[in-house]
Amino acid sequence: MSSIWLKRSCLDDDPHSLMAHVLVVEDDHDISELIVHYLQNAGHTTHRLGSGAEVMGYLRAKAADLVVLDVMLPGLSGMAVCRAMRDDTATSHIPIIMLTARGDEADRLAGFDHGADDYVTKPFSPKELVARVAARLRRTGPPAAQAAPADAVLRYQGITIDAVRHRVTLDDTEIHLTAKEFLLLQYLISHRGRVLSRDVLLTDVWGYQYTGGTRTVDVHIRRLREKLPVLNDAIETVKQFGYRLA
Repeated sequence: MSSIWLKRSCLDDDPHSLMAHVLVVEDDHDISELIVHYLQNAGHTTHRLGSGAEVMGYLRAKAADLVVLDVMLPGLSGMAVCRAMRDDTATSHIPIIMLTARGDEADRLAGFDHGADDYVTKPFSPKELVARVAARLRRTGPPAAQAAPADAVLRYQGITIDAVRHRVTLDDTEIHLTAKEFLLLQYLISHRGRVLSRDVLLTDVWGYQYTGGTRTVDVHIRRLREKLPVLNDAIETVKQFGYRLA
């Protein structure tokens, strides 16, 4: 039964979370049924898939606002699905919360390297998962729920960030970022010149008390430098503290 995987939580449901269409990819029927139950009680619409091979076809036919993705799937693994989503322009912006029974740091970093935005280790609280979905949507938001912010377009050294279209270009060439990479870049540019600690970045960009460790920030900074070479020198590493965008 799913009770061996899912533990009870005292977290309250968040009535103010954005409503979204969430794709749940989990081959354990009991676990996926319980996740769907809690997501629907929070007001979201859902769809369930039991294998990784079905994901890309579904997302091309019907877009999702967020994907809850198990790592261990029959056929195509969650890691492979995550990478396929990030490599496809139609799905690269969709937030991904990965589920796994393996919780050591190496596995979490591997998930982030493949483009995951969050990582939840089994056993987990379904209410906490719903809270994490809400936190993710508050920052990326379903397209229909997003209002254009005052700083909808940001520019920095040839980089242009269009927050409404969730699009990043470098000298008019589109750069494909994950949802978390996008938000981190947006935050760095909005706070350029300031020294930002890893803890501040985790709190303000990840949006909750993240337990994965500050190396998560380093992984995402490295990926930004790789995708946007202009940031190699522009993002300054402040030893044993954090980062500053010059």
